[in-house]
Amino acid sequence: MSAHNPHEPRLSYEAFAKTAAYAALLALGKSVDESGLEKPLTEIAKLRASQINGCAFCIQYHLTVARRLAVPAEKLDLVAAWREAGVFTPRELAALAWTEALTLTSGGPPSDADYANLLEVFSAEEAMHLTVAIGTINQWNRIAVALRFAPPLARAA
Repeated sequence: MSAHNPHEPRLSYEAFAKTAAYAALLALGKSVDESGLEKPLTEIAKLRASQINGCAFCIQYHLTVARRLAVPAEKLDLVAAWREAGVFTPRELAALAWTEALTLTSGGPPSDADYANLLEVFSAEEAMHLTVAIGTINQWNRIAVALRFAPPLARAA
């Protein structure tokens, strides 16, 4: 492995996929999927967190999943500018705001006002599942960025 190639994986996704850590992360994701929370909504949130964290692997992966779920292209194109886009539902807007509050934590933890805004359109149980989804994608982002997973351009998501 060359120390001069910043794009060369430190560990392949395929090698990581054989670990207990991988299985644990998948189990967290499955728990959210089985919660009844809308999968297109969680994919939009995962995409936004991955954009913030600069995770090419996860951006590509979640774009692929969102497209398969028929999330409209204009929404996917405008996730990075969601506040100005005018194309997101109230639940999507709240999920995106909560995603940013949980992902951009250098300014401190999410405020009570952030959480209260979330509860205007989500039940407490839904908010918990969304929080798990966002926490999990942030973990995936950190692992994929640190280990330089190659974006799954041809891989089925």
